[in-house]
Amino acid sequence: MSKEKQAAENPEDEAQNEKLKGNEQEQAEQEQQEAEESKPAEDKDEEIKALNDKFLRLYSEFDNFRRRTQKEKLDLYKTAGEDIFKSLIPIMDDFERAKKSMEETEDYHSLKEGVDLIFSKFLNVFKSNGLEPMESAVGKDFDSDLHEAVTQIPAPEEKLKGKVVDEIEKGYVLKEKVIRYAKVVVGQ
Repeated sequence: MSKEKQAAENPEDEAQNEKLKGNEQEQAEQEQQEAEESKPAEDKDEEIKALNDKFLRLYSEFDNFRRRTQKEKLDLYKTAGEDIFKSLIPIMDDFERAKKSMEETEDYHSLKEGVDLIFSKFLNVFKSNGLEPMESAVGKDFDSDLHEAVTQIPAPEEKLKGKVVDEIEKGYVLKEKVIRYAKVVVGQ
């Protein structure tokens, strides 16, 4: 008997045969998918290794950068005032010369001129580095953002109440930031 005749005589067998063929096809497709999935798994492993290598290199580079910046920062802290000290050394030399001159002579006029010269040099060094002395606060309103009240005294005149009567120490501003408040006496 031929297959056609057998199929015509027994339709259940034909359905079963088709199921078996379908199962075989599904199984073949699954095997093919698994084979394809195993390839990307190998590719993924390689990709993971490459990414790990890239990560380790970036991490090492960042760690080196961090160490280098820490070292530079430490060096900067050690020599932070170097420029200012270099500019103050000649003024110290002038003071030494003035001191020596005071011991040798009693001419106070030339001594005053020497001290005025040293003072102006100091002021120029301060200004060149961004440090400015505050204006005299005498007669102005007390401002807690600029002044530090050392004491209060009875105001000599009614108009001096709440105002600065005397300035004990001058205040200084470094690039618009107060680094020393002016010490003042306030009228009460």
